[in-house]
Amino acid sequence: MARIKGIDIPNDKRIEISLTYIYGIGRNLSRTILKNANVNLDTKAKNLTEEELGRIRAEVDKYLVEGELRREVNMNIKNKMEIGSYQGTRHKKNLPVRGQRTNRNARTRKGKGKVVANKKK
Repeated sequence: MARIKGIDIPNDKRIEISLTYIYGIGRNLSRTILKNANVNLDTKAKNLTEEELGRIRAEVDKYLVEGELRREVNMNIKNKMEIGSYQGTRHKKNLPVRGQRTNRNARTRKGKGKVVANKKK
């Protein structure tokens, strides 16, 4: 099992898909990385040579991924909360940040529904 940026990428999948297991790398960036590293997209991860893995690692190092990206995202959220922006206050209250409605949805962000006593009339 190959390790890139501290993540074990699955062997049985194509390398294009395996790279997406790294936080911050999607399908599009994965294709770009493999094209720049001169690696075939359809190659299985277990069939990669050490030279190809080295080229992929060198190419991934050029991008902000995994721990560094998580840290930067968390710092951006904390900064918004500190300056008291609208998005920061929404983060503090655990409500949707990007303008979604909350009176009938947003259960992912708000959590399980709370029972209100004597609601029926």
